[in-house]
Amino acid sequence: MDDYKIIITVSGADKVGIVAGVSNILAKYKVNIEDIKQTLMQGHFVMFMLCDIKSSELNFKELKNVLIEEGNKLEVEIWVQKKGIFEKMHTVS
Repeated sequence: MDDYKIIITVSGADKVGIVAGVSNILAKYKVNIEDIKQTLMQGHFVMFMLCDIKSSELNFKELKNVLIEEGNKLEVEIWVQKKGIFEKMHTVS
């Protein structure tokens, strides 16, 4: 069910530990990573994750705050959106 799907976007200078830092937070709070894509664009790291928070120990807002805090530690930007909202924002009418 899409009510439990979120999109996580990570962007910043490439360095060791970004994927590990984000995925460790998700594992800690029982968030399932369903799909992950990452790329380097001229030394700039970009990652998109589709996750399911149905079994998470945190609600959406709490998880979003924890991920943003982790992004600050990793010196990257992290955006967390509900999948339905993400799709509406990226649909051309």
